[in-house]
Parts: sequence; C-alpha cells; structure tokens
Amino acid sequence: MEEQIGAIIEQGPADWQIAQQDECGQGRIELAGRWKFETPGQVEVRLVWEDTGVAVAARLDWQAVQTEEDGTWKGVLEHIPAGGLYRLETRLRTADNPAGEWSPHGDMRHFLGVGDLWVIAGQSNSAGYGRGPYEDPVELGVHLFRNSGQWALATHPMNESTDTQHVVNREAANPGHSPYLQFGRTLKRVLAHPVGLVQTALGGSPLTRWTGAADLFDNMVQCVEKVGGKVRGIVWYQGESDAGTDADATGYAQRFQQAVAAWRKALADAELPVLTVQLNRVYQPADPEADRRWSQVREAQRQVARQVPGIGVVPALDLPLADLIHTSPAGNMLLGERLAQAALGLVYGRVVAWQAPDLVAARQRGARVELEFTAVESRMDSIDLEANSFRVEDAAGEVPITAVIYPQDHRVELVLERPLQGAARVHGGYGKAPATVPADMERFLPMLGFWGVEIG
Repeated sequence: MEEQIGAIIEQGPADWQIAQQDECGQGRIELAGRWKFETPGQVEVRLVWEDTGVAVAARLDWQAVQTEEDGTWKGVLEHIPAGGLYRLETRLRTADNPAGEWSPHGDMRHFLGVGDLWVIAGQSNSAGYGRGPYEDPVELGVHLFRNSGQWALATHPMNESTDTQHVVNREAANPGHSPYLQFGRTLKRVLAHPVGLVQTALGGSPLTRWTGAADLFDNMVQCVEKVGGKVRGIVWYQGESDAGTDADATGYAQRFQQAVAAWRKALADAELPVLTVQLNRVYQPADPEADRRWSQVREAQRQVARQVPGIGVVPALDLPLADLIHTSPAGNMLLGERLAQAALGLVYGRVVAWQAPDLVAARQRGARVELEFTAVESRMDSIDLEANSFRVEDAAGEVPITAVIYPQDHRVELVLERPLQGAARVHGGYGKAPATVPADMERFLPMLGFWGVEIG
C-alpha cells in the first residue's frame, strides 16, 4: 500500500469523539503528526461545521501550526465553542500553491463535538440488561466511547465487548438495553451541545471492585484518561450485589461515600457529580432477612444523597422488569429521563422538579402514624389504594397496618391495629419487591424507599 502524502494526523481526536468543555463552555484539540511531499510546506489546520463546511469561527479557520524540517508537526486549536458536529481538516501549503485552495492532501476527522462527558458505572442495570423491543433511536451528538477504545454513535448494547481493550468489564453474555441513550439524548436536546458516554459498568459487580485500587475502579480511571482526563459526572446504578450479606448492606453508606471520595480524588475533581439510582425490586423466594437488607441499601442510597454534596438519587421502585431483577426497556426509558432531569437540576442549575418525594418526618397521631414528605409538587397518592408498602416496628415487634390513607397533600397516614409500645420505626417501600409505593401524582414520580426512620 502506497504511503500517504501531505499532512498526516498521528495524535489527536478520533472520528465521533466528544471533548469535555471547560468552565467557560469551550474545548481544545491538540494535534501532532508528520508531513510528506516532494517539496517542503507548511501544515495548516482548521475546524468547520460538518454539515456546511463553513469555519466554526474566524479564529478556527486555516491557521499555520509548528512544522519542522524533519517531517513532523504539531499544533493546538483552542477556544472551540461547545457544540458540533465539527470536522477537523488539515493541509500542507506549499510554495507552488500559495493560495492554499489546492494544497496537498491533509487528514481529516469527522463528527467531532465539544460538550459534556458522562461515565456509566455500576452493575448489570447500568451495563444494560433490558430485554425486549424498544424505540430508542441513535441521535447525532450523542456518542459512546466503546470498550474497543473507539468512539461511535451511541447505540445499544452499550457494554458489548467487540474488540474490547479491557476485558475486566467484559460481560459473560451479550447485554441489552440501558437507560443512557435516553439520558444523553435528553441532555443534548435541552443543553444544545453534544454528550459523550463512557461505558465502564459490569453486571454483578460489588462495590468493593469500584473502590481503592480495585480492578473496575482502575479501569474507570483509565477510560477517563483515554477520553481526555475530564468528565462532567458519573451515572451510577449499583447495590444489588451488596444486598446479599448483613455486613455489605449495613456498611453500604460508608463504603459508597469512600468510593465517591476516591473517584473524585483520582479524577482530580473534588465536586464531581454522581447521579445514583435507588434499587428497584427483585423477585426472589421469600426471605425476611433479604427484605431487610434490600431496604437497608435503599436507605443508604437515600442518606448518602442527603449528606454528600453533588450526589443525587432518583427512584426506580415503579419501573417494570424484563426478568427477575433487570429493568425493562420501557423502564429504562423512564429512568434515563429521570437521570437527565436530575442532571439538569443538580448539575446544570436548571429549574426543574427532579427530586422524588422523600420522607422528612414520621409522627405518632393516636392510632395512626403520619408521614410527611418533601419534594411533593401535587399530592401524595397511589394508583393502588389497597397496596401497603410500609412496615412499622416497635418494642413488641411488627405493628400491623390496617389501612393507608392519603389526605391529598404532602402526607401519608398509616392506620395501626394497635397502639405503639416504646421506641418505634417505620420503613417505606419495604423489602425485595414492595407493593406499589405512593407517588407525587401530578409528576407520577414515586417516593424514595426508606428504612428505620424513628417515629416521633
């Protein structure tokens, strides 16, 4: 094969790559390579709109870069506005082509963007195990850094391992649908700039593999380095594997905070946003201990989002499943939208009602327990008025709940079969597969599950 002539790019962006914008809403592209022609020349570069061929800005039109007599060159395009899609062009301007129009060939890179990068981390519901048909089309400006180490249009399955460069997160079987194309598409349409997704999740992975010097932690950091070293945040859905033992469940909150601190340190961003998903249900044989552990992990996810700045949590207890434990494509579409709304509110400062109803107080009112929720835009209610997803316990054991009452405001009332005895606690969205939980009805957004809240 005959060697290329003109300006050859050896270091720089790849087709479809999204660069992380800085705090000023701008990006930069570093380039280097070699040049080859029968007469010496000057390498020039520019950035144009992919769909028009017009320079993105006058300062980004043809400009000379450092060109050496030994056949090498390098340069930088700076102050690139967030947006795209862009095309990077190079050429070798020679003495016999002073106008430059028909200069010798230069390499190009296509479908580039400057926007925000989001890391996908966690276990199977983050890797994408939804089965069945869906309508979730690709969209220009929502791109994926694949396990192959190549950028491409984002599409499902995101964690498939063709030509993987890191077997540490290789799935044992082909994954399926995930929430994150919907997540990226929603952000891109609202924010009007491209979104890049970096998939690092792995089905079945416990939290221990995402902390310290563990393998999935290292892989995530390495993937971020490969896409430029900076990202806008992390979307995280994990915890099912940590609901298996008492030690893992009871210590989840502290260990997750340690994991987030380690991510922020490794990625040199002390305020790195992390958007989390509270565990959905799982259909398993009856097991009272497992019911408690799943509830404890959900409570840990709720509390960490309250206690650590920059962490958000969205509910999933209403989302349909594709099997015993994995969210279906229909559920993933809703979840992607919820995560995007959380990003818009928590990270981008948009005025959106993204927060789910969250318990702030539990009070004894005679033979009832009154539950007060925050982040209620309309009223707390249920589509199944006979459902009871709550559990009350006191010094004498479980207190049967005879009815759940909805006063049509921000409260829920539990009618008890007997008076409380001694210290008492209430749990909501209790167990591995709780009954239908109440929701903020106008938004149809379910409450966050909670565990062990004292009744005052």
